[in-house]
Amino acid sequence: MVVVLMVLSFLSLAVRGLNLGAEFTGGRAYVVRFDKAVSAEAVRQNLDEAFSAITDADASSVSFEVKQYGNENQMRIVTQYRYDDTSDEATAEVEQILYNAVKPLYSYDITFEQFRNTQTDQNGILNADKIGPSIAQDMTWNAIYSVLFSLIAIGLYITFRFKRWQWATGATAALAFNALLIIGIFSMFYGLLPFNLEVNQAFIAAILTIIGYAINDTVVVFDRIREYMTLYPKRNLADLVNGAINSTLSRTINTSGTTLVTLLAIVIFGGETIRGFIFALIIGVVVGTAATIFIATPLAYDLTAKRMKKAEIEKK
Repeated sequence: MVVVLMVLSFLSLAVRGLNLGAEFTGGRAYVVRFDKAVSAEAVRQNLDEAFSAITDADASSVSFEVKQYGNENQMRIVTQYRYDDTSDEATAEVEQILYNAVKPLYSYDITFEQFRNTQTDQNGILNADKIGPSIAQDMTWNAIYSVLFSLIAIGLYITFRFKRWQWATGATAALAFNALLIIGIFSMFYGLLPFNLEVNQAFIAAILTIIGYAINDTVVVFDRIREYMTLYPKRNLADLVNGAINSTLSRTINTSGTTLVTLLAIVIFGGETIRGFIFALIIGVVVGTAATIFIATPLAYDLTAKRMKKAEIEKK
């Protein structure tokens, strides 16, 4: 089953790829100030309608991201629409689309010139930047490095805590599988689900969150194995591992179950902007729980059993 899931993930990544956000491909970034507090969800809905109205593009082909930026009346809007066109006409068109989208959210009739030029009004576009290919590439590598660093750091932690590199290998392999499967599922289902599955900075945060969360189950099982090895030194290692898994299984299911209930509630009742993030967490919790039992522990057992067998042969 593990092999099948990984093969499907890699095939999807090779064929469909990922729905990358502007941070990783390049785009136009705007900081927009309103005269009152607004929600990112309201801005997103208006932008979705504005881009859908464009004749040569639709909302599914125009990627954009909306986040609160500082105060409640400021939003950071990043879009990939015509980001590779450096002409003044392209810039004016994008700003016109933004203006048409957010104008209804102002409590007064702000003009296009006021919206574009903050020297004449305290509201409107405060800052406009372009995320070029080099910046996007740097952010991509930084995201990759952050995930790799977290895996290495956790591997070192497990090695230090349990004094067994074999267990660290099992734990790290399970976490890597979890992260890769989340990426693969995002590749397989983007454009098919009724919410956005864009790979952006929030997605990387979800991956890092899951890596930190999923290791807890593994640590609990490993700690119980170590405890049983101390209490029952003459028992077979396989029996100790099975006993440790069985004794911690109810705790693992209860913990993951309560976490999933909370995450599902957020998916159902939360806003559109965080559904992709929560969806990644849901996948990570489910896969992480299974990976502890079916990847981390068996791999740690196999490596430890081989070491013990080798040590016995050397004694003879």
